[in-house]
Amino acid sequence: MYTRASDIRERRDFSAEEQNQTVDFDKLLGAARRQWKIVLVAAVVAVLLGAAYALSAVPLYTASSTVLIDRQNSAVVDQLSTIAGGVDDEASVLSQIELLKSDTIGLAVVDKLGLVDNPEFNASTESPLGTVLSVFKSIVNVPGWFASSSTDIADINELKRRSALSTVLGNVGVSRVGRTYVISISYTSASPTLSASIAGGIADAYLTDKLDSKYDATRRASTWLQDRIEELKQKSLESDLAVQKFRTSSGLLTSDGRLVSDQQLTELNSAMIVAQADTAKAQAKFDRIRSIIANGQNDAIVSEVLDSSISNNLREKYLEASKREAEIADRLGTNHSQAVRLRGEMREYERLMFEELNRIAESYQSELDVSKSREKSLASSVALASGVSALAGETQVQLRELERSAETYKNLYQTFLQRYQEAIQQQSFPITEARIISRATPPQGPSHPRKSLILALSLIMGCAAGAGIGAFREFRDRFFRTGEQVREVLGVEYLGHAPLVASTDRKAAEIDAESTHPRSIRKASPIYNHAIDHPLSAFAETLRSAKIAADLNLPGKGSKIIGVVSILPGEGKSTVSINFAELLANQGARTVLIDADLRNPGATRALGKHADAGLLEAVLEQRPVRDMLLMNAKTKLAFLPAVVKRRIPHSSELLSSLAMSQVLSEVSANADYVVVDLPPLGPVVDARAIASKIDGFIFVVEWGRTARSIVKQTLENEPLIAAKCLGVILNKVDEDKLKLYKSYGSSEYYYSRYSAYYREG
Repeated sequence: MYTRASDIRERRDFSAEEQNQTVDFDKLLGAARRQWKIVLVAAVVAVLLGAAYALSAVPLYTASSTVLIDRQNSAVVDQLSTIAGGVDDEASVLSQIELLKSDTIGLAVVDKLGLVDNPEFNASTESPLGTVLSVFKSIVNVPGWFASSSTDIADINELKRRSALSTVLGNVGVSRVGRTYVISISYTSASPTLSASIAGGIADAYLTDKLDSKYDATRRASTWLQDRIEELKQKSLESDLAVQKFRTSSGLLTSDGRLVSDQQLTELNSAMIVAQADTAKAQAKFDRIRSIIANGQNDAIVSEVLDSSISNNLREKYLEASKREAEIADRLGTNHSQAVRLRGEMREYERLMFEELNRIAESYQSELDVSKSREKSLASSVALASGVSALAGETQVQLRELERSAETYKNLYQTFLQRYQEAIQQQSFPITEARIISRATPPQGPSHPRKSLILALSLIMGCAAGAGIGAFREFRDRFFRTGEQVREVLGVEYLGHAPLVASTDRKAAEIDAESTHPRSIRKASPIYNHAIDHPLSAFAETLRSAKIAADLNLPGKGSKIIGVVSILPGEGKSTVSINFAELLANQGARTVLIDADLRNPGATRALGKHADAGLLEAVLEQRPVRDMLLMNAKTKLAFLPAVVKRRIPHSSELLSSLAMSQVLSEVSANADYVVVDLPPLGPVVDARAIASKIDGFIFVVEWGRTARSIVKQTLENEPLIAAKCLGVILNKVDEDKLKLYKSYGSSEYYYSRYSAYYREG
C-alpha cells in the first residue's frame, strides 16, 4: 500500500550504481544549457577588461642577447690551471643563469649605464589601471605614513640604486636555450634603445664578472699558495734536519747510502765464509798426509812433496838404489853384500822421506791451526757485528718514519711550488669560459601587450571563470528540479508539478460577487480557482494525479482523509489544498476542506476571511461542524475554516485530541474526501500530532527553493508520515527553466510532445 524503506534503499543503491558506471552526459549538457548565460556574461566581461587593458597598456619592447658557455676556452684554461674548473654539467649552466639574475650583475649594469639618473629608465610604464592600483597601495600602506624623512644623502642614493636594481631584475629574463650551453638574456622596457642597452650591458657585466672572479680566485690562490709554500719549506727543512740528527744520535753512519754496520757485517760474513773454506782445506790436507804417514806409503802423491827438491832427490836416490839392488839380487843373489848395503841405503832414504813428510805434516798442522784461529776470530766479529746491526735495525724503524715524513714534505713543497707558478701565470691570462654570440639590437616592434593573445586569454579565462561560477551554482543547487530527483532522493512517488500561475484579468471582486451569502466561500484571488477555471491545465492534471494516487493507495475506504503538508512555510500548500479540494468537488465527489493550520490559517484567509467560527469552536466548544461550514455553490465544496482570534500555544494538543477525532469522524460520515490543510513540518509539530488520524499525505515542495536535504531529513525523522506519503507535488514550477533540466527519457524531456494535451485557457 505504501512505499517501503527497503524499496527506497534499493532505488538509491541502483541509482548510485548507475551513476558510478557511466558519465551522465545529459546532465552535463543540461548544466551547460542552464549556465550558458553566466558563462557568456563572464566571457564578455573578461574580453572587455582584456580589451581595456590592451588599449591602455604602455607598449613595451624586448631586446635579447645570447651568451655561449664556451667549453673550449674552459679547456684551455684548465690546461693552464686546475684551480678554476670549466662548465660541463647542467647544474653549472643553471648556476650561470642564477648569476646573470644576481644583484652583483644588476648593480654593475645600474652603475655602468647610470640608470639611477636616467629619465627614460625612471619614466613610469604603468597603465592607468596600474597607476590607480599603485595609488591605492600607497594609501593603504599605513606604516609608510609614519616613515622617517630624516635620511642622509648616502642612504637616499643607495635607495635609488636599489630601486633601479629592483626594476632591472624585475624586467630581465634569463633562460637556457634548449639543452645547449647557450643562455638567452632579454630585457623589457618602454624604450627599444634602452632595452637593447641594458640587455647588452648585462651580457658585458657577466663577462667582466667572470674575468674578475677568475682573477680574484687566482690571486687568492696565489696568496694562499705562497703562505703554504713558506710553511712547507720550513717543514721540509725541519724534517730533513730531524733525520740527520737522529742518524747522528743513533750512530746510524752510512756509506754509499748504506749503514756502516751493515757493510761491516757483510764483509765479515764474506771473510768468515772464506776462513771456513780455508780451514776445511787445511784440515783435509793435514788428514791426508797423516794417513800417508800412518800407512807408510812412500809412494803417495802429495803436492808439497812434489814441489820439495829434498823429497825429489831422496826419491831419486831411493829409486836408483832400488834399481841397483834388484840388478845385484838378480845377478849375485839377495844376500850379496852389495844387495844388503843397497837395501840399507833404501831404508835410510825411506826414513828421510818420511821425515820430510812429517815436516810437511807439521806445516799442514800449523796452517790448520792458523785457519781455525782466524775462523774463530771472524765468528766472534760476525756475532758482534750482528748484534750491532740488529740494534740498528730497530732504530731504523724510527729513522724510516722520519725519512717518509721528510719525503712527504719535500713532495708537497715541490707540488705547491709548481701550482704557485701556474697561478702566477693564470693571473695574466684573460680567458673566460663564456662569450657573447649575439649582441642585443633595438627591437622593431613592441612585444607587449600582445593584443590578440590578451583577448584570447581573456576569453578563455572569462569562459573558465563563468564555467567555474556555473559549476558552483550547479553544485550549490540543492533544490528539487525534476521528478527523477524526487524519486532518487526521497524514494517516494512523484505526482507531478504545478506550474507558476500568472495573474489573470479576472478580479477577486468578480468571484466574490458570485457568492455573497454569509455561509458561502469567498476567494481572495483567482489562483484559488485555477483548477476549476483551467481544467485541462498541467496544474489540474497534477491534482488529478494526486487523486489517482489516493484512490490506489487507499482502497476500500469510504471516506479518505488526505493531509496536504509542506516542509517550510510559503511553499503553496494552501493553494494546492484549495485547488485539490475544488477539483475533487467539481468531479462530483463529496469533499470537505479543513484548515488545520491553527498557527497560520492560510486557507481561511484565502476562502473565508468573513467566517466567525470554525475548527477551534468545533474542537473546544463541541459546536456542530455543519453549522460552521462554508460552501461553494458551484462545486459544492464544503470548507471548515480556522478562525484564530488569539495565539494558541497548544495547537498540537488540540489536533491530537479526541475532540479532533470526533470532528474528523463527523465530517467523514458525509464526505468522500476530507482534505486537511496542515501546518508545515519544519517549524511546528502539529502535523506529527495529527498524523495517526490522516490516511495519506500529499507533500508540496516549492520548485527551486526548498533544499533536498531538509525534505529528506524531515521524512527520515517522521517515519509515520513518510509511510503514509502518497507522493510529492513540485509547486511554483517555472516551465521555461524546467526545460533546462530535462534529461533523455524523463517526463520533462517529452514535455513538449504531450503539452498539447494541456490547455491553460
